[in-house]
Amino acid sequence: MKTYLISVFSIMITLGYSQEKIILPYNDETTKAYTHPEREYFSNIWQTQVVTNVAVPSLEVFRPSPAINTGTAVIVAPGGGLYGLSINSEGKDVGKWLADKGITAFVLRYRLVPTGDDGVQEISELGQTNPAKIVTEVTKYIPLSIKDGLNAIEYVRNNAETYGIVKNKIGFMGFSAGGAVTVGVSQNYTKASRPDFLVPVYYWSTVLLPLPPKTDAPPMLLVCATDDPLQLASGSIALYNTYLHAGKSVALHMYAKGGHGFGMKTQNLPSDKWIDRFYDWAVSEKLIKITP
Repeated sequence: MKTYLISVFSIMITLGYSQEKIILPYNDETTKAYTHPEREYFSNIWQTQVVTNVAVPSLEVFRPSPAINTGTAVIVAPGGGLYGLSINSEGKDVGKWLADKGITAFVLRYRLVPTGDDGVQEISELGQTNPAKIVTEVTKYIPLSIKDGLNAIEYVRNNAETYGIVKNKIGFMGFSAGGAVTVGVSQNYTKASRPDFLVPVYYWSTVLLPLPPKTDAPPMLLVCATDDPLQLASGSIALYNTYLHAGKSVALHMYAKGGHGFGMKTQNLPSDKWIDRFYDWAVSEKLIKITP
């Protein structure tokens, strides 16, 4: 098992964001299944920037200005069917928005299903020809992705002082497959890796079914759209109901329209403002302290 390592540090003058890359623990044995290197590229199929073949999990840090730092942190897990990561709309763009609000963001590149050179093309073709194989491969690798999420929480908590973070204000937010990782984190955390709040966004409920919450389950905000073409709305509602019936703190924003994968995209729909509603919820739950 490898230890945490800050491998890259750079100041992006043009964007004004401080970026660091942290390598999370992983087992060398798991990397043997990857025949192609990690790759970031623009996918014409998804019409967005993606990352595929993540064999070594990592965090990219987006720090707020010290003047507006709220002490709250959010680990962000992009989606992509576990065959890729929508790294901008569900990752870096989220991190930048959070940093602008005084929240330290950690964009997580969790381990993915090993693919060829173009994982997006691969999952798209399998969706047409052999969807069962997608489920088989995802089932095999999602435990590693969830472990990466748990390790990310431990890293942030263990290094809270370095980042100006309050140890009991560390949340986890994930989209689609990253939302399934978020729910997996909620089902598998220990005292060291317990998140202080959870935000599954159109979470992939067909690969990770809702379960009753733990007795010390943290507050949860679910976000989804009724017209999600993957029919994920019912899964978010089911998870909401398990928390509601258990008497846990839970909220749900279900938009009539938004589709799947809206992330930080502009569609001129109410779902465009979901992240503002997250902020309002987090403030009301006292998870974020507004600075003067």
